[in-house]
Amino acid sequence: MPTTLTLKNIPDDIYTRLKRSAAAHRRSLNSEALVCLEAVLMPGHIAPPERLARARALRASLHGKFKARDIDALKREGRR
Repeated sequence: MPTTLTLKNIPDDIYTRLKRSAAAHRRSLNSEALVCLEAVLMPGHIAPPERLARARALRASLHGKFKARDIDALKREGRR
């Protein structure tokens, strides 16, 4: 039987993002919260060879678009 969960003290920015995401996906806040929790707590299993193939395909599609120094700069900027 499903259980009810009440969340308290949700930061305003998290609530706003959840609300926007729910609206974008045409879901209720409750449904969107469940989808987010499921995505984090119950991720689909991908076999290592498949994960590696996906990573290689992504890397190939981005070839030449990003330089290592640009990526490093963006990572540093995100830490501020």
